[in-house]
Amino acid sequence: MGIALKIVLALVSVILIISILLQSSNSDGLSGSIAGGAEQLFGKRKSQGYDAILSKIAAVAAVLFIVLSLVLVAIE
Repeated sequence: MGIALKIVLALVSVILIISILLQSSNSDGLSGSIAGGAEQLFGKRKSQGYDAILSKIAAVAAVLFIVLSLVLVAIE
């Protein structure tokens, strides 16, 4: 049972990493905060489709990662 949980944990961690890396960034760094910060607040909304799906996948994978990690620690 422990080996199966470790395999599932490895798959969940890979899904979590990929879903976070595929998300678009929220800021343009220092130049975006000085020059174009108001543009992000009042315009240019992110597309709700792709980013929303990746955000939900990342949230579910993060919860699964934490739960599986705690279960594995409790078992061993």
